[in-house]
Amino acid sequence: MKIKRARAGFYRNLFTLVLPIVIQNLIASAVSMADVVMLGRVDQTSLAASSLAGQVQFLLYVVYFGVASAVTILATQYWGKGDSVTVSNIFALGLIISAAFSTLAAVLALAVPDFVIGIWTNVPELKAAGAAYLRYVALSYFFAGIIEPYLAIIKSCERVKLATLLSVATLLMNIILNAVLIFGLFSLPAMGIRGAALATTLSRGAELMACAVDFTRQRIMPVSLKVIFDIPAKLIRDFARYSLPAFINDAMWGLAFNMNSVIMGHLGSDIVAANSVVTVARDLVTTVGIGIAAGSSILLGKEIGEGRLERAKEDADSVLWLSFKISLLQGAVLFIISPFIPGFVRISQTAAWYLRVMLYISVIYQVGQIINTVLIASLFRCGGDSRYGMILDIISMWGVSVPLGLISAFVLKLPPLWVYVLMCTDEFVKMPFAIRHFKKGGWIKNITRDM
Repeated sequence: MKIKRARAGFYRNLFTLVLPIVIQNLIASAVSMADVVMLGRVDQTSLAASSLAGQVQFLLYVVYFGVASAVTILATQYWGKGDSVTVSNIFALGLIISAAFSTLAAVLALAVPDFVIGIWTNVPELKAAGAAYLRYVALSYFFAGIIEPYLAIIKSCERVKLATLLSVATLLMNIILNAVLIFGLFSLPAMGIRGAALATTLSRGAELMACAVDFTRQRIMPVSLKVIFDIPAKLIRDFARYSLPAFINDAMWGLAFNMNSVIMGHLGSDIVAANSVVTVARDLVTTVGIGIAAGSSILLGKEIGEGRLERAKEDADSVLWLSFKISLLQGAVLFIISPFIPGFVRISQTAAWYLRVMLYISVIYQVGQIINTVLIASLFRCGGDSRYGMILDIISMWGVSVPLGLISAFVLKLPPLWVYVLMCTDEFVKMPFAIRHFKKGGWIKNITRDM
């Protein structure tokens, strides 16, 4: 790829979108880190069990991310075209998918939590604590199923600052409630792991009410439910063609990533506890890179919808080069803070050793993660090409990293750290193919039409 100087004003326009997203992701990661630190101060069982029970929420967030990606592919281009009614119909499609999965997860977590947590671990104390967590967090799944597609659509229409404000207020509320309910402050009973779950449910409920109020006041799409859910057949076909592959991509990626947690859940609480901390630390450090992916998808999608394809191609080059530099910077930050992270949680010496090594592995892993996220989940998708990324992710995860994890853990019975290393191969398997596809240039096209 030939590196060109970014056009005048490009980085200003990009970071106007990226900065609020980064703040939102940073605070979201801080909430996860607060959960880890607070529950890590309770005991290792609570820490490991919340991590495993949190896999249900992780799977749902994969669904939400897939829905957001699917919505963004079409919504940004129709927003650039100025078609607000079609934007509202796209929101309806995302809401239907998101609410269906969330309702199913909420019912299962309430009705059969022992069965659900049993998918990830067979350790009795982890199952008991995890089931308790699921009972208290279940209702938040339903709330999130409505919240997430709404936030996705207003971000697609450049109301990023408001989406960030809503999320940040909710996340700060979550942190405060975590402390109060986990440790029993202000004369309340100490609920431990159940308190962390209840804090999530209460804060999500408040966020849903705020979104409902904003919906009645916003002007980016009709407020009439009849108009919103009157979805043209042509749009459904376009959604299936251009957006559904993105949703399937994220769902299959999430299932594969979750399978890694299933594998580690059968290797003992030490590796599970270490992985719970590593995941949060890596998410915290990579917020800028993920924000660039999200912001560039909105910016370039709008340019494509406006018919400015050549400008979008030039901006895509600048985004990819910027993401590479940011990934190196993020790796340096993670490397510097890694020696201090084990001191924030109360875990066994074995888990602490695992944690240190896994953090250094993540220094390298996150480089591939950011570049692939920008290419597959941002540039290709906003250009209307979600199918290639879907195929690439499925092959790299289900054809390489998951089989390597299963074989190394249950056939070769390698030490847990070697299993972890082999499960981290997916990003570097797919990166050369993603870069090659980007350089060919056939991924970008205007997919809007008159409804």
